[in-house]
Amino acid sequence: MKVFCGRANPTTGAMEWLEEDEHYDYHQEIARSSYADMLHDKDRNIKYYGGIRAAVSRVKDRGQKALILDIGTGTGLLSMMAVTAGADFCYAIEVFKPMADAAVKIVEENGFSDKIKVINKHSTEVTVGPDGDMPCRANILVTELFDTELIGEGALPSYEHAHRHLVQENCEAVPHRATVYAQLVESRRMWSWNKLFPVRVQTSLGEQVIIPPSDLERCPGAPSVYDIQLNQVSPADFTVLSDVLPMFSVDFSKQVSSSAACHSRQFEPLASGRAQVVLSWWDIEMDPEGKIKCTMAPFWAHSDPEGLQWRDHWMQCVYFLPQEEPVVQGAALCLLAHHDDYCVWFSLQRTCPEESGRVQHMRPVCDCQAHLLWNRPRFGEINDQGRTDQYAQALRTVLMPDSVCLCVSDGSLLSMLVHHLGAEQVFTVESSAVSHNLMKKIFKANHLEDKINIIEKRPEFLTSADLEGKKVRIRSFLVRLGLYECGQCSPEVVPALPCPLGLLVSPM
Repeated sequence: MKVFCGRANPTTGAMEWLEEDEHYDYHQEIARSSYADMLHDKDRNIKYYGGIRAAVSRVKDRGQKALILDIGTGTGLLSMMAVTAGADFCYAIEVFKPMADAAVKIVEENGFSDKIKVINKHSTEVTVGPDGDMPCRANILVTELFDTELIGEGALPSYEHAHRHLVQENCEAVPHRATVYAQLVESRRMWSWNKLFPVRVQTSLGEQVIIPPSDLERCPGAPSVYDIQLNQVSPADFTVLSDVLPMFSVDFSKQVSSSAACHSRQFEPLASGRAQVVLSWWDIEMDPEGKIKCTMAPFWAHSDPEGLQWRDHWMQCVYFLPQEEPVVQGAALCLLAHHDDYCVWFSLQRTCPEESGRVQHMRPVCDCQAHLLWNRPRFGEINDQGRTDQYAQALRTVLMPDSVCLCVSDGSLLSMLVHHLGAEQVFTVESSAVSHNLMKKIFKANHLEDKINIIEKRPEFLTSADLEGKKVRIRSFLVRLGLYECGQCSPEVVPALPCPLGLLVSPM
């Protein structure tokens, strides 16, 4: 079996995906994953066990055997909970073979092999019938297919298929229901994770301002969620514009649809401001009565702030509106939550659509390319004026009037900073077509297209000809975290490429 594994490119810092073969040590991938954090989530485990035990009791009270379908069993923990709670038999589905193999061993070690069957398949490949993986449909559906966004791991298609093919009609489900909540806020800090702000540079000729191209400002951005620990965000970093709004719920005990949908909630803004960001989280009710609830709510919306469970496998969501919108306190607005089978996004309207009205479900698409190149933390880094000032201060200590600078980056603004600080000539290496096109637009917006030379090539393939025969002054070099003396090169003017590092500055 082959699998894609993420790797950071040591030259560019970009995440790349490599295909590993069957000899790869998958145990290391599992060790670095969120499995341990999830398994040690005491609140999650207690709530799941309470929900499973209650579901088994309801089925037994009807005089039926309790037959469990556990989709995405992982280590088999929820299946073992079910057997402990009195289930008659469990079918534990796990598509990832190394984890399925581990589940077989764990189940055996705990003495549950006679009541738990681990099936190493995707749930959509499981068969039911006399010669199938399951002899009959289950009457209790237990899953933990959720990510921070709730549906990002394919929960909706998996539930949809399970109800059609693997479980009985009106089966018990644990969890029974999930509800997604949203809160509209204004936050310059969070907005800086989505849009490029003007960057100010103090030079000997006065302040220079690096401005974003107009299409970056108009771009609706990428619909992808930014999952963070909202409990670690200072309340001073955002202004609340709405109450907490329950946007939509999914009842897992009934047929689930993975089709695109839109849910709207009318509200009156609590304050005037600029609507920029939607904060979102969810809770899951383990039982039909809603007595056993596991919530991801941040401290200000939590029923028991002192009893918050720290989690890294489930956090909270930050979504960005396509454009910031002015709002007036008390003037009614409508927040819309859209979703397809894997993704959620939000929009704001003056009025809510009619029940029968058609709403555009198409996800926003980045057309400026910046959101394809820069992730959320990268936007935040580039917009951090204090960080820019420190880079400028460090650069002033090494730049000479005749400095020829080489910036190795994918989408770094450092080349512009070096130019404004007085370098004689600046080259920037943009190894991808996306970064090349984006930087070309930014240079043009700042009238620097004839001042900075773009080299579209991987750094390791640079030649002296790419630098037009110029020499790069290697007195010191910058890395992402600050200024360091090279120590491997002469402080004099030397040929550009014999330096083991081959650069003056790396990404800003």
